[in-house]
Amino acid sequence: MRKRFEQQRVLGTIPIEDVEIDEKSRHELKYLVAGLKYIFTTPEINEAIFKLMEEAIIGDKKDTGRNGMTLWQILVLGAARLVMDIDYDALHDYANNHKRLRQIMGCTNDANFKDEGYFHLQTIKDNVALFNEDLLVKINEVVVKSGHKLLKKKDEEVLILKIKTDTYPVQANVHFPTDLNLLWDSGRKSLETLQNLSSMVQIRSWRKSNDLLKKLKNSYRKASEIHRKKGSDYQARLKNAVTDYLAEARRIATRLTDTLCLFMDTDLEDKVKKVVDSLTYFHGMLLKHIDLVNRRILKEEKIPHSEKVFSVFETHVEWLQKGKANSPVEIGRNVLITTDQHHFILTHSILKKETDKEQPIALAEKLKKSYIEEGICKIESSSFDRGFYSSKNENAFKEICDQVVMPKPGKKTEARKKEEASATFVHLRKKHSAIESNINELEHCGLNRVPDRGEDGFKRYVALGILGYNIKRLGKVILEQSEKMPKVSPAQAKGT
Repeated sequence: MRKRFEQQRVLGTIPIEDVEIDEKSRHELKYLVAGLKYIFTTPEINEAIFKLMEEAIIGDKKDTGRNGMTLWQILVLGAARLVMDIDYDALHDYANNHKRLRQIMGCTNDANFKDEGYFHLQTIKDNVALFNEDLLVKINEVVVKSGHKLLKKKDEEVLILKIKTDTYPVQANVHFPTDLNLLWDSGRKSLETLQNLSSMVQIRSWRKSNDLLKKLKNSYRKASEIHRKKGSDYQARLKNAVTDYLAEARRIATRLTDTLCLFMDTDLEDKVKKVVDSLTYFHGMLLKHIDLVNRRILKEEKIPHSEKVFSVFETHVEWLQKGKANSPVEIGRNVLITTDQHHFILTHSILKKETDKEQPIALAEKLKKSYIEEGICKIESSSFDRGFYSSKNENAFKEICDQVVMPKPGKKTEARKKEEASATFVHLRKKHSAIESNINELEHCGLNRVPDRGEDGFKRYVALGILGYNIKRLGKVILEQSEKMPKVSPAQAKGT
């Protein structure tokens, strides 16, 4: 059965509570190690996080006798991957060779015990993937509240917070979409999946699938080159090339339809059924993009935005236009974050075809439930961009905080002009831009582009990034406070 953490006291192993922080280092890992060490050595935080992980990861699983990676090691590696903005190959190297990281994981660094605590690449991938968004959100709350307790002064009843909220785009790992290349993706994956299926069960009439793939690729290349280079008689040449391209795609789609009919109302093994379902999906995408290419290029129709697909592989992504220089269009999802003046990220959410204006009411309820009702903190002010404004949104936040900075777009009444011209409103509105530094730091912690696959992978990656950021921020608070503490000489410590 998987365990919370069990450190083997062997030669070369340092207890986690004795791990030293390299104070001269300027690398992000220093702050991450400091935050993780505090979490591990503080009983109430340690217990809360391990309890959450046990419920979500272990649950009701039976004891198979195989321990696997400990919950603590999974947490360390998941946070380290995002804080250092590295891929799994680099994480694999860090986990097995980096002295400080192995110490905080509770592993030995002694060369005589080089096989002790060795982590294989696939083991790391499989175990980090055990996290889900809900679990990470709960762990993040525990980390933020522990940071708030450290920051609260002794004479304060509760910590006073000044929060800021904004959204920013997080890109998915997809290429720029055009109807032509999405049709190629659909056709290519259909044939590749079919070849995979034919290795499991016998399928006739597909002996020349490689030849079909080659013809489809040649026709795609021809059409895309004409579309890219333009030139004389561009429209006529493009339509002729696209007609040939569609003919090849339709030939494949028709034959796939006949093949899929063979598997209808048939009992299949789970492994085969999974491949058939994948083939059905890519076949559907192939038919969809045949129709879109035909309508847009040959019939010169304008395709409604609601019908467009921006990735065959990541169907959850959206077309994001923030109107910013150098990145007019981004393919991914908007992420809403709320930070405080201490630079902790209190909460986040990944938007799905939602606008900024739809968020504040739900956000107010979340903040009230997670932070205010527990009596840990009080929200003094909250600030937003003008895109969040509505009278209902403003009133929702006035219930949980004293000062709401939510600029109203368009024409304003005299009373509204006077309110927005007040010294407090102007001061907090100028301070709102500080959230951009938090966003910039998140982007340097890997949350500019998500390499993981699927919507669940996207959500897990973002949530891990937020958690890693907050653990790193917790480490900074701890190190800053330790620097401010008066230095005690050995003689004073002994009382002489």
